[in-house]
Amino acid sequence: MSRPATAPGAPGYRWVILATATFTQAAACFFVQGIGAMAVPLRDALGLDATRLGLLLSASQLVPLVGLVVAGELLDRYGERWVVGLGAGIVAAGLLAGSLAPGYASLLAVLLVVGAGYSTIQPGGSKAVAAWFDPARRGFAMGVRQAGLPLGGALAVAVLPLLAASHGWRSALVAGGLVALAGAVAFTALHRTPPGVVPDSPAAKGSSGEGRPVDRLRLLRGPALARALLSGLAMVSVHSGLGVLGALYLHDATSLGAGAAGAVLVASQLAGMLGRIGLAAWSDRSRAGRYRPVLVSMAAAVAGLLALTTPLGHHPVGVAVLFTWLGFFGIGWYGPWVAHLAEAAPPGRTGFALGLVMAVNQVAVILAPPALGLLRDTTGGYTPAWAALAALTALTAVLTARGGGTARRPPTPRGR
Repeated sequence: MSRPATAPGAPGYRWVILATATFTQAAACFFVQGIGAMAVPLRDALGLDATRLGLLLSASQLVPLVGLVVAGELLDRYGERWVVGLGAGIVAAGLLAGSLAPGYASLLAVLLVVGAGYSTIQPGGSKAVAAWFDPARRGFAMGVRQAGLPLGGALAVAVLPLLAASHGWRSALVAGGLVALAGAVAFTALHRTPPGVVPDSPAAKGSSGEGRPVDRLRLLRGPALARALLSGLAMVSVHSGLGVLGALYLHDATSLGAGAAGAVLVASQLAGMLGRIGLAAWSDRSRAGRYRPVLVSMAAAVAGLLALTTPLGHHPVGVAVLFTWLGFFGIGWYGPWVAHLAEAAPPGRTGFALGLVMAVNQVAVILAPPALGLLRDTTGGYTPAWAALAALTALTAVLTARGGGTARRPPTPRGR
């Protein structure tokens, strides 16, 4: 008798893996993605300026600068199930313990711990989905999984500010910890290795010539990985800018009330979720390669950021449209980007390549929020920040456009 399609070894189980990886991504990033939306409650409760709010976002991303590389190595050696499950558990434990934090400095320390656990989630979930889906559907599947981040962000924007306003900012950490714990349990319980795939043993990995750090760093010399690295640096800066300045901009520079501004931020996150799926699905069918949708996203982000510096960026309807546009492209780019990155990785080194490039991109994730916050504080306006992001993104698009249409791997059906 044949097994049900959703049995762990059955072809249909890939959809369980996809749903689990997406949920775990959303759960693990739930609190961190909500920090920007909590800017006004945190500013009022802790007396913070935009620079110190930016440092909160950077604190959660500091440890992944190294942690992503370590996580990528652990994933290639030991597989995704326990590495991702443990990482999400660390996020949960850090947030629950952080609910006892007495003030700003303690909150910074808590977010360092959260960042250590979160290091496993992005490369681990991506590697799990890439293993279960063949190239003909991999872009769509990776886009759905990557939609977990804006999905978690949308839920956080809708829930955490209200929770912080009614019960204090510490209650938001408790909520974030419980949600992350649910993600840890789900991934550990449901993840399985694809049928016929036998993970390499740690001994085998350690005995290869690729074990030398210098040899591994040479992966970045490849044109496809270099394009992914440069475009990632620019676009994570755009995403970070929306995160740290978005709520403050809507509060300070427009006539939108708190409820309407929150709705705009939710719409931006939901648009990003749709963008990650739609743009990644496009990459499955793009004859120019998976990188073409990334280039389009960069061009669209430049247009949206420049529009924010015009009177349109202060009009209630105009700013709502622009934030939705920037959400679709400024967040959605990650879907085709991570599929491009996974396919550009050498065989057997997917986890490490994902972790390495994501780790280098952490430089922008760490530096962009406080830098943009400082630019806002010193200039007294938002136009310089939006213009700087637009210039960086435009330059990167020009530098990476040539040869951006990388060769696609031919579909290799696996019987699933």
